Amino acid sequence: MPTALITGATAGIGEAAARAFVAAGWKVVGTGRRQERLDTLKGELGDAFVPLTFDVRDEAARDAALASLSGDFAAIDLLVNNAGLALGTEAAQDADLAKWKTMVDTNITAMLSMTHKLLPGLIERKGAIINLGSVAGNYIYPGGNVYAGTKAFVNHFSLALRADLHGKGVRVTSIEPGMVETEFTVVRTGGDQQASDKLYAGVEPMTGDDIAETILWVATLPPHLNINRIELMPVNQDFAGFAVAREG
Repeated sequence: MPTALITGATAGIGEAAARAFVAAGWKVVGTGRRQERLDTLKGELGDAFVPLTFDVRDEAARDAALASLSGDFAAIDLLVNNAGLALGTEAAQDADLAKWKTMVDTNITAMLSMTHKLLPGLIERKGAIINLGSVAGNYIYPGGNVYAGTKAFVNHFSLALRADLHGKGVRVTSIEPGMVETEFTVVRTGGDQQASDKLYAGVEPMTGDDIAETILWVATLPPHLNINRIELMPVNQDFAGFAVAREG
């Protein structure tokens, strides 16, 4: 059975993806910072799931964790770069620089580092890489600033990686969701559950399970097919809406 490594498996899309892949017969390595959540997932998914606890920004901890893998779990066929976050909704001129740096370090630098680390094995096994981008990387909105910039990077890096891997048999896909109700907005607002509830109220947003099923679908297509990018939104979300400021 093939093995997937899914970053950010402690909540939301990553957690749902771990469940979906195990249910489909895959072996899964799930990473995250919150060991108690990974332990709970391990209790649920059993021997098909191996938890690795580390912060994706910590390369030394990552390398030590990956070195602990053995057997089929050490042979990664699919990398799902899911770990990421948004911090703050302020306009750029009011934003906290430390939050900007954390988003860049997590959404860009850590993703690049994990990809670079696993690329030799993925090329050897003619595997696949699925990166979680966002519609925020395609359509700008007030307060998106650096988060949107990091996701634009993810979206386009995926296409550039695909170009570099031409002829290697490695598939690369950028999955770019719109509104997905997870812990995303709670984290972004510093723990404000009311803000999250208000954002998704009446929208019928997508769920972590929806995106997990999309990831699994891409991963299980015949190996001669490559989905370059998928952009998906709930029906009640739209990308239209230019802002116009009027004088007087």
